[in-house]
Amino acid sequence: MYAWLSRSVSFAFAWLALAPFPAAAAEPPARKTDVAIVGDAFQINGKPTYAGRTWKGHKIEGLLLNSRMVQGIFDDLNPETVKLWAYPDTGRWDADRNTREFLAAMPVWRSHGLLAFTINLQGGSPQGYSKDQPWHNSAITPAGELRPEYMARLKLILDRADELGMVAILGVFYFGQDQRVESEDAVKRALDNAVDWVLDQGYRHVLIEANNECNVRYDHEILQPQRVHELIERVKARTRDGRRLLAGTSYGGGKVPEEDVVRASDFLLLHGNGVKDPRRIADMVRQSRAVPGYRPMPILFNEDDHFDFDRPENNFTAAIGEYASWGYFDFRMQGEKFDDGYQSVPVNWGIASPRKKAFFDLLQEITRAGP
Repeated sequence: MYAWLSRSVSFAFAWLALAPFPAAAAEPPARKTDVAIVGDAFQINGKPTYAGRTWKGHKIEGLLLNSRMVQGIFDDLNPETVKLWAYPDTGRWDADRNTREFLAAMPVWRSHGLLAFTINLQGGSPQGYSKDQPWHNSAITPAGELRPEYMARLKLILDRADELGMVAILGVFYFGQDQRVESEDAVKRALDNAVDWVLDQGYRHVLIEANNECNVRYDHEILQPQRVHELIERVKARTRDGRRLLAGTSYGGGKVPEEDVVRASDFLLLHGNGVKDPRRIADMVRQSRAVPGYRPMPILFNEDDHFDFDRPENNFTAAIGEYASWGYFDFRMQGEKFDDGYQSVPVNWGIASPRKKAFFDLLQEITRAGP
């Protein structure tokens, strides 16, 4: 079965690479999954997520529990660093294999109750955290155009998510790669191109994260906290047949969104990195709701590298206790093996390590997914 999947997906890559781009089909195919927001809750296809579900007295209905899977379309265009990502069994990097294995894992994640994942056009650090990032991983050219090979891989992932009833949180920019975009005009062009591409494909299950952690080391001023709300508004202004995409942006670990972003956003993205006390997670949610401009809207963590899933209090359960969604961020720590980490490249996209299993077991318990 896996060999069949590999051959089929490889054929799809070859066909998509030859297809005209970025022009969209005259009539995009009918889509199965539609994400919406009603008040502070998410809905899929007109029904609240996890309908009727509570866990230990906490409301789960309307949450969007998720995982950071940003490397699903990863590649390295720098010939000097691509060797760093070699698979242990072949000794070489293979971008198409990476996406094939992502696709194969998606139904398993979904069966455990995962309803959303974050993916990014410029990925994230393939080492988890990196001071310097000489590799070149970007679906965006210096002029702000979209690279067809990246978008072909993304289309396969978004199509599969649509079939599975999953939501994609699509990030556009990442602070380790935004310097590869040559100007502010190119940043705007790239954002417009990405939003238009999603709309032209007819996708209704995609949320836009303008950039990952807007307050961390961005070269372009418009990607920084004082102006990033302009990009959120820019996403919201682009429509097809009266339909637009829901949008927001994220901040670094422990940071509460600022007023301009709160006013512009459809949902608030928080990060729990560096937050060791679960009580601080709860405080962040309460403080976010107190920012001027807040009105009923979903709050979700889509990146948190703290686990302790075996303890009664952890960052995951603290977020749920404040009616905020939570997102798992797993990277390979020093000395760990290929099976560990979802952000470290090469990635084993399965539930292959004790840490991954602990997250998905708790997720399954909370959502009562599966048999």
